[in-house]
Amino acid sequence: MAVKEFEELEKIVRKLRAECPWDKIQTNDSIKAATLEEAYEVLETIDEKNWDELKKELGDLLLHVIFHSVIAEESNHFTLKEVVNHISEKLVRRHPHVFGDAQVEDHHEVKKNWERIKLSEGRESVVEGIPKELPSLLRAYRLQEKAAKIGFEWETHKDAFKKIEEEIQELKKSAQEKNSTDLENEFGDLLFALVNYARLNQINSEDALRKCNEKFIKRFQFVENKLKSNSTHITSTNLEEMLHLWNEAKKEIH
Repeated sequence: MAVKEFEELEKIVRKLRAECPWDKIQTNDSIKAATLEEAYEVLETIDEKNWDELKKELGDLLLHVIFHSVIAEESNHFTLKEVVNHISEKLVRRHPHVFGDAQVEDHHEVKKNWERIKLSEGRESVVEGIPKELPSLLRAYRLQEKAAKIGFEWETHKDAFKKIEEEIQELKKSAQEKNSTDLENEFGDLLFALVNYARLNQINSEDALRKCNEKFIKRFQFVENKLKSNSTHITSTNLEEMLHLWNEAKKEIH
C-alpha cells in the first residue's frame, strides 16, 4: 500500500500552500481549468498507450485532488480525510455484491443496481449528476448510458441505425427549407442518434472524435510537409493538389 507515499505528498502540498507565493493565492476556482487539463492529459496518454507518461499524468491529477481538498479544508468546507472516507464508503455501499450478500448475474445487473442505489440515496432522476461542463458528445453518451441501465434502450442495433436515417432525412428537410433554427435542432438530434449507435457498438463518441481529430492533424501536416518539400507554401496551392496529397496521406496514416 502507498500510504506512506500518499502522506508524504500531502505534506509537500501543505508546505507549498503555506510557503510558496503562487500556491498560497490559489483557489478552487483558479485551478479548476488546470484540473480539467490534467484529466485530458491522462486521456491522451491512455490513447497513446504511453505508460511512463500515464504514470506522471496520474500523479499530476492526484496532486490536484489533494490541492483542492487542502484549499477547501482551510475554509472549513471539508477535509482531505473526508474526501477519502466518502469515496471509500460509497464504493462499499454501491457494491453490495462484493461487500454484502447481494447476488448479481453479470455486469449489466451491476450497472442497474448502481443506479437503483443512487436513487435510494436521494437522487430524483436517473439522469441527474452528469456535469453540464462535460463535452457534449461525452455528456450525450453518459445520458444514454444511464437511461439504458434501466431499460430505456433500442432493442437492436438495426433500430438505432433506422433512427440515424430518420434524423438525416429531417436534417435534409430543414436544409431545403433554409430554417436555421430547425437545422440546428435536427443536426443536434442526428448527433445524439449517432452517439447512441456508437455506444451500442461499444464506441465512445468523444474518444472516436478525439482520435479522428488527431488523425486529421497528422494527415494535414503530411500535406503541408509534402508541399514544403516542393518549395510550395500551402496558401499558394489549390484544392486539387491538396486533395491529391490528402489521398497519399490516407494511405500512409490510418
